[in-house]
Amino acid sequence: MRQPRSIRFHLSLVFILFFLLIFFLGMLSIARLRDFNNVSADIADLWLPNTRVLGDLNNYTSDFRAAEGNNLLASDASESETIEREMIELDRAISQAQASYEHIRHDDDERALYMQFRERWNDYRKVVNQMLELSRSGRKVEAVAAYTTTSHAAYNAASDALGQLTKHAVDNAQEAAGRVAVAYQEARLLIGIAMMFAGVLVVGALVYISRSISSPLLHLAGYMHRLAANDTDIEIRGTERQDEIGEMARAAVVFRNNAIELMVTQRGLAQQASMLEEKLAAERHLTQLQRNFVSMASHEFRTPLTIIDGHAQRLNKLSDRIGTAEIITRSGKIRAAVLRMTHLIDNLLTSTRLIESGAGLYFHPQEVDLRELVHDVCQLHREISPGSTIEEDLGERSLRLVGDPKLLSQVFDNLLSNAIKYSPGGGVVRIATRSEDGRLVVVVEDNGIGIPQGDIERLFERYFRGSNVSGIVGTGVGLNLVKMVVDLHGGDIVVESQEGKGSRFTVRLPIKPPPQADRPHPPSIEMIAELRAAEERVDAVQG
Repeated sequence: MRQPRSIRFHLSLVFILFFLLIFFLGMLSIARLRDFNNVSADIADLWLPNTRVLGDLNNYTSDFRAAEGNNLLASDASESETIEREMIELDRAISQAQASYEHIRHDDDERALYMQFRERWNDYRKVVNQMLELSRSGRKVEAVAAYTTTSHAAYNAASDALGQLTKHAVDNAQEAAGRVAVAYQEARLLIGIAMMFAGVLVVGALVYISRSISSPLLHLAGYMHRLAANDTDIEIRGTERQDEIGEMARAAVVFRNNAIELMVTQRGLAQQASMLEEKLAAERHLTQLQRNFVSMASHEFRTPLTIIDGHAQRLNKLSDRIGTAEIITRSGKIRAAVLRMTHLIDNLLTSTRLIESGAGLYFHPQEVDLRELVHDVCQLHREISPGSTIEEDLGERSLRLVGDPKLLSQVFDNLLSNAIKYSPGGGVVRIATRSEDGRLVVVVEDNGIGIPQGDIERLFERYFRGSNVSGIVGTGVGLNLVKMVVDLHGGDIVVESQEGKGSRFTVRLPIKPPPQADRPHPPSIEMIAELRAAEERVDAVQG
């Protein structure tokens, strides 16, 4: 197939013209800037220093003449000596200014004017020296006569020569400034003309692109949108063109034919996709449940396993010199850690059953001392989290109610675990119990990270976690289980929290739970088998 070249050729031509125009404009600008730079360099390197030195010469010579007159008016020898020292300093400054001027580049006219000034200034200095000799010898009248005649004439001659030199320098500087302005105007004019040509070329290129490229492409895009909307009853124009647009038009024709064939099988594919989405949703749900279980189990088992490993290593290291009491103590701690793991396994299995099958199936109420139950939970968490401080305010009297001790332990275990987990740095966790209006109240309070106000309403939803707990291990099922068990006992739970300042969970439970209107069905054979297998695993660990 012949490779189309039309659009590429024309666009290449446009870009080449742009490049040539930019190159010409750049060279022109460089040339004009070079002229401008040369004139500016003359001003900066020649005329500005030249004018500054001439200004200094004018100032110093005027001051010298004034000092000469002050010397004649001096009232005593001390004042006369002071003025003569001033004249010496001015003479030295004039010599330095002359040396600076002589180091600057000058034309012949300037050099001739300067030589004339220097000769006349030297003549004037000779007259001044003679006048000073007359003044020092006490011949004031003759010195004053010399000041007003010969000294005055010599100074005027030197001053006139310096004035002509200064005027010549100023005229040359103004001429250089004029050349700068002319160079700037010429450069701006030429660049403006080049920009005008560039604008004309840009307009022509835009018109060509709009008519020959952009409009056909927009039409093709419209065809493709209509084909995407399953509108195949269209006539595609431009297939006769022998350039890239023609190739795209012919490709659109092929796409239209394919779209017609695709519509035939679209309905079948849609049905298959729907079935696949349902299966995928089920797989995602199963995967999420497995991930939550693994995450919770790995986090909860890590602490007792660490305790067991630490004490076992300690026993191995000290086996040759450890006493019986120490062995009994450490084995007791290992035993306690094993029991805690057993407790954790039991809690995990119970949580899974409650969440998946409903809490009512496992609700076995009996008389419970709530104070003792809460104290046991606190003791357990002191062993699990020795770095945290748990303050108990449980009172002295027992608080008895009718409830399921295992489920209630799950409630306060989860609340206390959350309070410790979300209080970084081993913060203080407070738990209190009391009797209030015929109900028993348990308050769990911490000074941790708190809960954002927008999350409190959804706090008890399954798998929901607060927006500020990223990086903290958790599954989002604990508080859902808490709410389920509290509702089962006929109680309520209230949350008060402020982000960054901590949270307070208040659980209120009736002394006797309400009668169950609908008793749950007995467990199925599969569930009984699962319970028995779990009990066997627990017995194996305990044995």
